[in-house]
Amino acid sequence: MALTLPPRRPARLSPVLPVLAVVALLALPVAPGGEGGAGPADALSALVVVFCAVRLLRARRRPLTRTAALLLGLPVAGLAPAALHAVSSDAGITGFGRYLQVFVLVPAAVLLLVRDRADFRLLAWSLVALAGWQGAVGVHQYVTGTGASYQGQDIRAVGTFGVSDVMGMATVVSFGLVCAVGLALGRAPARQRTLAACCALALLVPLALSFSRGAWIATVVTLTVQLVLAGPRRALGVAAAAVAAGVVLVGGVGVGTAMLQERIDSITRVTDAPDQSVTDRYTMWAAATDMWRDRPLTGVGLKGFPEYRDGHASLALSSGSDTEGAGAAFRRQPLLSPHNMYLLVLSEQGLIGLLCLAGCWLALLVCAVRGLWRTRAAGGQGLDCALVACGLLVWQLVDFAYADIGGPATVLTAVSFGLVTWWALAGADQVSPTPASRPSRRPVSRPSRRPAG
Repeated sequence: MALTLPPRRPARLSPVLPVLAVVALLALPVAPGGEGGAGPADALSALVVVFCAVRLLRARRRPLTRTAALLLGLPVAGLAPAALHAVSSDAGITGFGRYLQVFVLVPAAVLLLVRDRADFRLLAWSLVALAGWQGAVGVHQYVTGTGASYQGQDIRAVGTFGVSDVMGMATVVSFGLVCAVGLALGRAPARQRTLAACCALALLVPLALSFSRGAWIATVVTLTVQLVLAGPRRALGVAAAAVAAGVVLVGGVGVGTAMLQERIDSITRVTDAPDQSVTDRYTMWAAATDMWRDRPLTGVGLKGFPEYRDGHASLALSSGSDTEGAGAAFRRQPLLSPHNMYLLVLSEQGLIGLLCLAGCWLALLVCAVRGLWRTRAAGGQGLDCALVACGLLVWQLVDFAYADIGGPATVLTAVSFGLVTWWALAGADQVSPTPASRPSRRPVSRPSRRPAG
């Protein structure tokens, strides 16, 4: 009797597709002159959280492990008191929701929706693709003089985010660059590693044209950490390639040589001869510290920094920053945050909030690095995921010293924290099957069913 093969099950769609849709929405242009608040991607991220909750209810399984629930619930302990004594109930509710979105709900949804390392790599490549698109728009803005205003010229690359979020493109490109370097340093096939390396080199151009000193510093620190974690041999080879690419792009092609050199030199003059933007930042840092001294444990409440700023800032603080270009008219942008995430949390949530939030990040970093070492000891399978996760977290922690959350690109920060959380709490424990341990696909001989004789 002929044996019939069982019907092949249809391929199941990956549950991370809604997260990919959130990343894709960030490619849409922001309305010129907008306030730079929540956008379509933020609304879709809320639907992703709902989708994840419905999926869990249908599966009837426990959503999070005890460790994951503890780490993701830790920021709530600092947010709740700060929301209760906010300057207004509306400010408390909106601030509480924003922090929950970025540091709790969306990361938890990504943690639960990512099934394996293939899903992780899919999201990482989506960040690279988004960075490529935003970077291409930014380079076009620089070449055609249609970017944001910088030193009287409309050449600053801001991508589709406009002048309302000048750091948006720099953040997106930095995330894509970190992911590309991590994928290039992994154990993937040579073709994929080559493609990732080419993407990383290409993304250096729009990152330079963003003129974002904070993003530059965070990226240099992160790439150095990734190279060290990948091993000394690869570190030397990639470092040599990066130096050669920098010489060709800046020295040979002349990509913004004069202005880039002036911007780079200004990093070393932030204490001797700071410009007005640096002076404003120092003044707001001092104001945030004074707010914390007044209320050391709980801070002034969520979204309370703008209300208390003038009472603690010195006369050196300007009324705002000038924004123009990229399709928007001239306007005076008010300074509503200290542009330092740690000081923002310290001033609005106090020591309790900072310890809870920073404690969560530090625990994730320790778990991610431990997972990387376990992966290397097991033969390097999944090393690319480890380098991407560690790189994203290191970049964010360094960049938080010069920036804070806000703007349409903030939802991408939530997605990156989700990738980090998955690797730190689940991904490092998954073991990729080796060729020797994979089950054989040879047909198993079956005994004949014919009667004897």
